[in-house]
Amino acid sequence: MLIYFGIILVVAFLIQGLLGLKQIKDFSTTFHQLRLLAPVAIGKNPKKFQSGTLILISVKEDGSIAEARMMKGITIFAKFKELKSLRGENIAEVAASFEQLKQFDKLTRVCFLDAYKNYVNYKANKLRPHDFDSTVKIWSLPMVEKIKATYYKVVSRLKNKEMN
Repeated sequence: MLIYFGIILVVAFLIQGLLGLKQIKDFSTTFHQLRLLAPVAIGKNPKKFQSGTLILISVKEDGSIAEARMMKGITIFAKFKELKSLRGENIAEVAASFEQLKQFDKLTRVCFLDAYKNYVNYKANKLRPHDFDSTVKIWSLPMVEKIKATYYKVVSRLKNKEMN
């Protein structure tokens, strides 16, 4: 019975990993589509037990928003959705206008303002290296970390048995 539970757990981790990779591919595709329009400001509001939010805003040279898309959700099934109300608006004016920001929920507002902060830093050439690091570190995914921790536990137990 315990073996079946272990097998189910491993299969669940593998499925989560595969679906996580699919979500990363969706992000890459969406980012590339927006990048073809104009430079992209990224805002994030990651949460552990609440709905995490990620927003991609394609901003033209004059500050107008060419297109904006948002991914919000707790699970790996979250997808990007277009924010049509932002198209054509000036990013600085939206960030400064409470009236325009209040049309969004709190998580989206925080995420939008993070994207605006990143946009301002980009324009002022004050981005830090980790602000524009787009690499995907697959070996630091939660599933891989869990497998590594289990592996190291098993290896240490085996070494302890050999020593006794």
